[in-house]
Amino acid sequence: MANSKKKAAKLKAKEYSKKNCMSVKRNDGLTMYNLKKYTFRDFIDACTARYASRLCYTIVGGEDEVSFTYRYLAFKVHSISQYLLNIGIKKGDKIAIYGEGSPMWMMMYFGITSIGAIAVPILPAFTPKETVFALNNCGAKLICGGKKQILGIKDFIISNKIEVIRLEDIFYLPPQSVELMEDKNYFDLPGVDVTRVKFNIKELSSLPLEEDDIASIIYTSGTTGTSKGVVLTHKNLLRNADLSTTQYIKLKPGMRALSILPVSHVYEFTAGQLLTMMRGLEIHFLGKPPVVSILLPALKNVKPHVILSVPLLMEKVYKSAVAPMIKNGGKFEKIYNNPLTKNFVCRVVKKKLVQTFGGKLKFFGIGGAPLDKEVEEFLYRGSFPYALGYGLTETSPLLAACGPKKKDHRLGYVGYIVPDIDMKLINTNSEGVGEIAVKGPNVMPGYYNNPELNKEAFTEDGYFKTGDLGYINNKKQLAIKGRCKTMILGPAGENIYPESIESVINNQQFVEESLVVSDNGSLLALIKIDIELMAKSLAITIDEAKVEAKKYINSLKINVNKELSSQNRIDSVELQEENFERTATQKIKRFLYPKKK
Repeated sequence: MANSKKKAAKLKAKEYSKKNCMSVKRNDGLTMYNLKKYTFRDFIDACTARYASRLCYTIVGGEDEVSFTYRYLAFKVHSISQYLLNIGIKKGDKIAIYGEGSPMWMMMYFGITSIGAIAVPILPAFTPKETVFALNNCGAKLICGGKKQILGIKDFIISNKIEVIRLEDIFYLPPQSVELMEDKNYFDLPGVDVTRVKFNIKELSSLPLEEDDIASIIYTSGTTGTSKGVVLTHKNLLRNADLSTTQYIKLKPGMRALSILPVSHVYEFTAGQLLTMMRGLEIHFLGKPPVVSILLPALKNVKPHVILSVPLLMEKVYKSAVAPMIKNGGKFEKIYNNPLTKNFVCRVVKKKLVQTFGGKLKFFGIGGAPLDKEVEEFLYRGSFPYALGYGLTETSPLLAACGPKKKDHRLGYVGYIVPDIDMKLINTNSEGVGEIAVKGPNVMPGYYNNPELNKEAFTEDGYFKTGDLGYINNKKQLAIKGRCKTMILGPAGENIYPESIESVINNQQFVEESLVVSDNGSLLALIKIDIELMAKSLAITIDEAKVEAKKYINSLKINVNKELSSQNRIDSVELQEENFERTATQKIKRFLYPKKK
């Protein structure tokens, strides 16, 4: 978009007065944001009333740095809502959003849901097959997508005559003609300037919209291999974010957040977007994929106070930057192994780590998968401002969490149960471990168009069965023990949790990651070795390291078994040469392993 057009759009947005926005209150003693009605239309109005002139979104790390205020966000959302109404979109219609996270993605989502239509976020990492399944299953009438993603399903779009909106160019929407998809220059064609769409704020505000209306259908890419459409209401998502703003994190308007996870995943959407907007933060998106060459300069430039991540990122940072200093002959190894000076070493290294993330870090959220025990111990001892969270897409997602201060943590636990969640354990064993089951305003009404699965997912008295095994102490802190479906039954009937074995394996030198599976009644460990690190450390060639790795995992098996109880000892090991296939939150797709030979 030309600079003159950008300035014109911003000037018009400035004319969009605070008077057009409604400040509403709701006070039940638990929440801070206090929306009268949990709908995305009320949410956008309240955000704008409170933070109108503050920056909401900034794009960094791309060709240009572009920023938008909360007032401009509301202006764009109402323009998009009116545009959708003008082209015939009605309440309950499904619109897919298929692209990388960006301000445009969020604006489109709010524009869709503010008129009662249903947003269907599609993970950008989905294969064309997974995407087509989701589009067919929900019956999408319109797709708003990024160029890369749209071209991947071009044939499906043309054959089904589904209309398309270009996500990168939402400020200038293209003509609604599917035939244009056959034009090689489709993504270079001029569009319709959405800022010229005239809307009536009173008419938009009068459209019927309730907090129990469906806001999203989110298709999961889970570890079991079956994609399910999770139905979430306006209240599911907004109530969960609202509670979290007061219970686990203290944020102030003007603080900066850096978004590096897919916004199409509910973890980033609720905690990284809705929660931070409720507090008036500046949310920074990367203009390009978060590779090291883009991420490190962005961290230095943005100096974020808030980052949300999956465990894999911190585990990689620990292995590459921290472990070499405190293990295997590192300069701090001796004093790290001394109980009297261990915490001191962790605090020294922690300061350097905080600087790596920009130097202003107040909250580093970790969720989506279990955090390695050794990594967590380092973060805890060093008072690194990390916070853990546990939840599922089906629960919008947060069920339990802890804050970023050392006093908020207890090693081995993900944190305290969210206040308005009714959680219990079912089918508990002698140790008090059972399947986590929950009720609450953030729990989904069900899976889309799947009555049989809904019947399986809920208990007779209405609790959602998470499929996770946990333990709850007398302080209402939750510890996750593993997945019901991954738990392995030992030869004597004992419960074996592969995640705990993998944690021991992953802390061995040269190990990148591992997966423990049942193989004809015995425990098999698939182990991925960092070949480049091994070659460098042993001063050998890459080819020699590949040969050495096969020998190394056999000696590793002996060392690991010394640290494990007899029932958890692995029987065999196998070198995993390729990277494990993962979900959007970087969990290994266990159902794919072991590979058939």
